[in-house]
Amino acid sequence: MAVIVKYIVVRNGEEKMTFATKKEADAHDKMLDIADNLFDFLESAKIKLAEAQLEEISLIMAQKREELVPILRGGNPGKKVSSKPATKPASKPVFKEGVLPKKIKTKGKTKIKAKQ
Repeated sequence: MAVIVKYIVVRNGEEKMTFATKKEADAHDKMLDIADNLFDFLESAKIKLAEAQLEEISLIMAQKREELVPILRGGNPGKKVSSKPATKPASKPVFKEGVLPKKIKTKGKTKIKAKQ
């Protein structure tokens, strides 16, 4: 007999979804929390929409929050805005395909340079 662990997200006494991992269940629960907060925000904004429409909009915004945050920060919808400063990766020699590197000796150090 197999033992199967299931994680069930319950909101207001109602089962919403079942997940195989705790991480997925927590992520879904967080998304629902965000949707609830968005619903309250939109409702307090006095938008004249039915409750079902407000709920649907809130849920969509919560589900697509990774795409929505850059828009709210003033960025383009297609580009992601990173909260971390951009850093240059360590420079690595880049060679053209089919071109063998040529070793150059300078002051006791060997450098590799692509043949052109």
